[in-house]
Amino acid sequence: METGPWFLPNCGSMTLRSSRSAAELIPALREARERTLALVADLDEQQLMGLSLPLVNPLRWEIGHVAWFYEYFVLRYFLGAEPILSDGDALYNSATVPHDPRWALPLLDRDSTLGYMQRVLDTICEREHELEEPRDRDGYRGPYFMELALLHEGMHDEAFTYTRQTLGYPAPRFPGREAALPGHRIEELSPALGDAHVPGATLYLGSRPTEPFVFDNEQWAHPVEVKPFALARTAVSNREYLNFVEDGGYGRRDLWTAEGWWWRNSVGAEHPVYWQQGPNGEWLRRNFDHWVSLEAALPVLHVNWYEADAFCRWAGRRLPTEVEWELAATGTPGGDAGSKRVYPWGDEAPTPDRANLDWAVMGTLPVSALPAGDSAFGCRQMIGNVWEWTATDFGPFPGFAPGPYKEYSEPWFFGHKVLRGGCWATRSRLIRSAYRNFYPPDRRDVWAGFRTCALDG
Repeated sequence: METGPWFLPNCGSMTLRSSRSAAELIPALREARERTLALVADLDEQQLMGLSLPLVNPLRWEIGHVAWFYEYFVLRYFLGAEPILSDGDALYNSATVPHDPRWALPLLDRDSTLGYMQRVLDTICEREHELEEPRDRDGYRGPYFMELALLHEGMHDEAFTYTRQTLGYPAPRFPGREAALPGHRIEELSPALGDAHVPGATLYLGSRPTEPFVFDNEQWAHPVEVKPFALARTAVSNREYLNFVEDGGYGRRDLWTAEGWWWRNSVGAEHPVYWQQGPNGEWLRRNFDHWVSLEAALPVLHVNWYEADAFCRWAGRRLPTEVEWELAATGTPGGDAGSKRVYPWGDEAPTPDRANLDWAVMGTLPVSALPAGDSAFGCRQMIGNVWEWTATDFGPFPGFAPGPYKEYSEPWFFGHKVLRGGCWATRSRLIRSAYRNFYPPDRRDVWAGFRTCALDG
């Protein structure tokens, strides 16, 4: 299995098509590949393999897997082409190749892997017109599989970024742009923004068949009654979380679930994984390969669901459910049950003044930044900056059916928690308010934080 949730689209018995043609998707495929290569270009052979850890993949395996995914779904599954690599499935199929042995596989070397990636992309570009032909495969057209692979590559690019953080590698650096360290940004919080009060409503949770590209775990939109609630307008900041740490929150059994307390004791957690306290009492945070002073105004990062839940108990708050989160992000005061926004600010695509995505600043922004991206209820940064844990167990919506990549969602139901909103390393072409991420409640290597709800509406 793969170590992260790679969202794969599905439409059950209905035919869904990509909203773009093959010709329109080719430039996006090329841009995505440039970003993938830039994320590993500075790493040597040893770094590309890295340490064998349960939370990450060897990067040399992972970039080969990205290429294999294109080849398998676009060239082989849809067009019926012969395999480019005779042993490609045995090396790179994440559904059949277990995680732990990936470091011991006879992988292609760096240059051969890059050559394989280029050959797959070139072949797709050469066969563009065939991908536009009206044939289909089980109800799916060629551009669907191209967009599937494109979005899959973006998900892995985000994973490459948190792998670099996990392994203590330098921050990525892209051609023509230097990485900006968080310590160079505004440190002071603006006045507390408080709670947004969201009235009760009926929300159609999930996505509709008419939308241009739907992930299987979003199908299908179904009415859910939501009681009034009050949701924090901003994510929890480092300053707020530090208060919890310094108040002994990690040592108080009454703040943790039984599973959370077991996790806390098993790993000896006393603070977020990349924090440490210096000899003079100053708190530091590891940002890739640098230790920086803890930035009070930034959202707390790399905390798992257990940690988020314990903070909420300490603060006399709770995590929002995913339906509350989606209502706060997509609803409008007085709006009818059938209408909701694609993004918190409306239906227009993300822009840098609304959402921190696409590695724009190589890290997070203060929790009070980007007011232009507020939802109709005044919630800030519900898209981008940091993934947000919800209280909800990851499970199927009514009408769920697995798609071409059948192993994608179903195996992870009920053992994971739902996250929403994307983070600073999420591709803007991927994220929407209805997008459901999912991780086990003990995962804290990813770019995840949270916001809180009042116990009463």
